[in-house]
Amino acid sequence: MEKRPIEPPDGGYGWVVVTSAFFIMGLTAAVLKNFGLFFLDIQRHYNVYTSTTSWVTSTTIAVFHLGAPLASAISMHLSQRSVIMIGGLLAASGMIIASLGLSLPWMYVSMGVLQGLGMSLCWIPANSMVSHYFKRWRPIAYAVASSGECVFAMIFSPFFQWLIESYTWRGALLIIGGLQLNLCVCGALMRPLQPNSVTQNSFQDSKDHSGNTKKVTFQWCLIQRPELLLYIVFAILAAAGFFIPPLFLVPYTNSLGMKQYWAASVLSVLALADLLGRLACGWLANLRLMRNLQLLTMVVTAGGVVLLLLPVAQDYWAILVFSSMYGFLFGCVMAIHVTSIVDIVGLDGFDSALGLFMLLRSSGGFVGPPAAGWLVDWAYDFSAGFYLSGFCLVLSGVFVVFVDRLLERKKLLVKQTDSCLDTTDYQIIKADRTDV
Repeated sequence: MEKRPIEPPDGGYGWVVVTSAFFIMGLTAAVLKNFGLFFLDIQRHYNVYTSTTSWVTSTTIAVFHLGAPLASAISMHLSQRSVIMIGGLLAASGMIIASLGLSLPWMYVSMGVLQGLGMSLCWIPANSMVSHYFKRWRPIAYAVASSGECVFAMIFSPFFQWLIESYTWRGALLIIGGLQLNLCVCGALMRPLQPNSVTQNSFQDSKDHSGNTKKVTFQWCLIQRPELLLYIVFAILAAAGFFIPPLFLVPYTNSLGMKQYWAASVLSVLALADLLGRLACGWLANLRLMRNLQLLTMVVTAGGVVLLLLPVAQDYWAILVFSSMYGFLFGCVMAIHVTSIVDIVGLDGFDSALGLFMLLRSSGGFVGPPAAGWLVDWAYDFSAGFYLSGFCLVLSGVFVVFVDRLLERKKLLVKQTDSCLDTTDYQIIKADRTDV
């Protein structure tokens, strides 16, 4: 007899999974955020141009996003636990090989390919596990897990700088690689749910009505759903806007005549506001006062408006206020934009949809910063970059509205169909009784 899926436990061991995901976010995304600290040392070591060195980070970001469908597909055939442990080994190996300082092509392979793929194999299954373990508390659980990126980013920035000064950049990479081996420990803690649970149905064999086993595969066909396609358009536009402000905030502040120390402090405040936004929005989404997509529309549009107004700020404290507002709203978007995928495709299609989502949204991250840089060069003003970023975010909010409308219309059609069926069944039963 086939076992039926049960509801996610919404607690218990699930909080161990959240804690593990918290550290995974920190040891992957937060490390990636601080790659810039090694930029000048790597450039001097190999004596190459800035554009040549920048390809190391670009390769990491590209492989991280492109590896998302692969991470989802492998998780379905193995398990999230196994994939995270493999990813941890790849990420650590990439850092350790990079610390040898062999040659620049080896840097592309180690810090680019191995590190990027390892991060992807850890990040995607970790998000999947949190979503499978929680339903009612899913928004707050994901917010807590994703906040690991902000917490570790604030800790790693001074810590990595200290490592570089104490052990050189190569010694620092070696130590970071050792730290990333803890990803394997985090993966080991990702205990799958019981065989009759929703999680197992997502990556193990299921049975059809004839009793034959049927292998679950990556659902590429989900891209044909108009609501998911529109949501991915939102993600592309949002990614194009989100990557611009951290890149231009410090140069913009410096262009106003402020010292480097004060300019750099803006990024620290941005990270702190990001953390508060994730926790606050996760808590708000959990109250169910409105639909997740409605809340997402509000915060992403507000973030765009803040960026459009940011160039009005001409002194440090004004910039700090606008940066804090943007960081908070950015954190709000990060808290619910992944969990909203479940509302669109359901839990069964979440793993595949997340892989497609990450794969296609990467194009926005690649196009956004160069486009903003071109505008800044053309206008001789960093404000142009913020205008482009704000416009992209406001426009992305429009597509979230379209997605929400489509889903609500589908729900209404389902209710109307069910109502018609219930009426027909009642008439048939009544007719049968009359005949008797």
